[in-house]
Amino acid sequence: MLKKNIFIVIFICCGSFLRQTLAQNPVSEKDGGKQEKTAFQTASPWMPEIDIRSDVAIIYGVNGNPSDKENKSVFETRVKSWQEKGYGTHFMTGIAWGAYQDYFLGKWDGKKHFDEGQVQASGDTIWHGHNVPYIVPQKSFIAYIKEQVIERVIDAGITSIYLEEPEFWARGGYSTAFKEEWKDFYGFDWRPQHESAENTWLSNKLKYHLYYKTIDEVSLYAKKYGRKKGLEVKVYIPTHSLVNYSSWMIVSPEASLASLPGIDGYIAQVWTGTSREATYFNGVVKERTFENAFLEYGSMVSMTSPTGRKIFFLTDPIEDRRKDWDDYKKNYQATFTAQLLYPRVNNYEVMPWPERIYTKPYKVAYTDREVLIPHKYSTQMQVMVNALNNMPVSGNKISGINSIGVLMGNSMMFQRFPTHEGFEDPRFSNFYGQTLPLLKRGVPVQTVHMENLGYKETLQEIKVLVMSYSNMKPYSEDVHKNLEKWVKNGGTLIYTGRDDDPYQNVTEWWNDKRNKFNAPSENLFKHLGIPEQAGDGHYKAGKGEVFVIRQNPKEFVTEAGGDENFVETVKRAFEKDGEELLFKNNLVLQRGPYKVIAVMDESVNREPYFAKGPVIDLFDPMLPVFTEKTVAPGEQAFLYDLNDAYDKDKPTVVASAARISNEKFENGVYSFTCKSPANTMNSMRVFLPSKPERVILEDSGETGISPIGASWDGNSRTYYLYFENEPERIHVKFKL
Repeated sequence: MLKKNIFIVIFICCGSFLRQTLAQNPVSEKDGGKQEKTAFQTASPWMPEIDIRSDVAIIYGVNGNPSDKENKSVFETRVKSWQEKGYGTHFMTGIAWGAYQDYFLGKWDGKKHFDEGQVQASGDTIWHGHNVPYIVPQKSFIAYIKEQVIERVIDAGITSIYLEEPEFWARGGYSTAFKEEWKDFYGFDWRPQHESAENTWLSNKLKYHLYYKTIDEVSLYAKKYGRKKGLEVKVYIPTHSLVNYSSWMIVSPEASLASLPGIDGYIAQVWTGTSREATYFNGVVKERTFENAFLEYGSMVSMTSPTGRKIFFLTDPIEDRRKDWDDYKKNYQATFTAQLLYPRVNNYEVMPWPERIYTKPYKVAYTDREVLIPHKYSTQMQVMVNALNNMPVSGNKISGINSIGVLMGNSMMFQRFPTHEGFEDPRFSNFYGQTLPLLKRGVPVQTVHMENLGYKETLQEIKVLVMSYSNMKPYSEDVHKNLEKWVKNGGTLIYTGRDDDPYQNVTEWWNDKRNKFNAPSENLFKHLGIPEQAGDGHYKAGKGEVFVIRQNPKEFVTEAGGDENFVETVKRAFEKDGEELLFKNNLVLQRGPYKVIAVMDESVNREPYFAKGPVIDLFDPMLPVFTEKTVAPGEQAFLYDLNDAYDKDKPTVVASAARISNEKFENGVYSFTCKSPANTMNSMRVFLPSKPERVILEDSGETGISPIGASWDGNSRTYYLYFENEPERIHVKFKL
């Protein structure tokens, strides 16, 4: 029997469960009284060179990181080494790949399992590394993960488990294991996906289901096993964004995991490697790292915000591809800025693999020479990372119009590969065609998951919603019922698309025995009360309005000037009640004392943005104070607004390349402790109500040390210090 209803079931089976947890949890959690706001992942035991002092060390893999060629220490030993240094310890492992050679080579059950790898049409296995295939998750693999990974980790006392990257490559789907799963799932023999859009649709729905089922089973087992041990276990999913998986042609359960009772949250895996993926805009293909990162983080917020699940934002000061330090720095600043523009998220994975960042050499720009991370960059990076320890949630919004949304859905991943009937979507341009023309004009466009339309909060602040079925399809008629309700109550919908892609005709709910629509948009338009094959135009629908553009969104960005009609339509739709849609070249947000600024190129003008001071530039390792900071197009800024310190008028460390603790201010003495990795430099600026009479620095042995740099700035009332870091501690005292 054809199990076609899985498209519906996956998304709505646990709706009642989700409705019990609607409130967004924007703040960092404290488990057992210990803050768990910042974290990093590592396969290494503790080393002084990577002691970055976040709240949590996420220990990777019972057998380590499969990418590491060096000898790996025992898992329990690695855990203990971080706990002894005061870290909370969590655990992460891959769920689609990992250092599971004992499974693949037959050491676990006496049977080799390489035939369970994902295979492409050529017959070649898709490998993650040596003896590490991307896997088709079957019963034996799930049993292995439970027994050899989950049980061992919980036995070690770990109560937070991260099942990383449930990924099935779109080009996969040709292995014997996949064919077996196909027959079991659909009830008929496997069909090669390259032969038709129908087969591709079925293939990708199955890939989606396999990891949905795997995560469900493993997460529930972890919680059950934890309870047997008297432990409350939490399970998180570190995952790329829907934007990136669709762009990279990978299928993953994504938002549907929020319906699972065993899942407690996500890590949004957005970094230079995902965000530098080149896109079309104004007919030009190039990297647009900031804009891409902004959309990636936004899709993760859209996916999780109605569910109440905790979400961490990831950034990476380097990336997997071998580049130079200047390249890493530029793109790190872009992604870091993008994450901070979401003011309701303040939990962060501050970096993956600090052992890679601090102990591996990379190139110096314009040379073939490789060096360890330069002090200037490590200092800047640590200033940024330590600011995240104090980053507040904010009720402020990004400057500009925050009420224009673009609809997206998990089925975006189903249409990317292979190409059928000559229909191309180059570089995922049907998505970027709806978003980049707005974002580049300074509109902080909101992405909206169709899977969350059942929650009133989802469209509560959206005035104009843009959508297209050129690159996705609705999972059920409930999507249209929810859109109908919103539009007829006063919302404005812009539908753009020719409805000419081959997936319009796959066997689905809109063309089954009950429905006879040629395209899902026809069903949508029927709900809205406009002609089912409505052409270009403007239509009334209850108290709301519908605009139809019969162009595929990719045309807005793949052609120079191709977005003019689209942008004009959005402007017309937005301004129908008299409110002006302002275009600009920047996005600005104030979060507590922090100013976050991005100025875009390829925008409405080439003017810089002027940030009024006094502010401290947190992207400059020397932490200079400016009365006004200029941010040029194509650049970002992360600033500390000293007016916040002036208002409080008490001593405080406003910026530091070390973790600050044990702050005290008594009897005219302000003191604190600094900790940070060995072989790095601490640059710090401290606000003081008056010039100190004396400054004392002592190392962990209480031996006095002399700073390399020390100066008082009377204008800003800040004291600057520059000295070598110590992981044990350096104690600082200001006598006022």
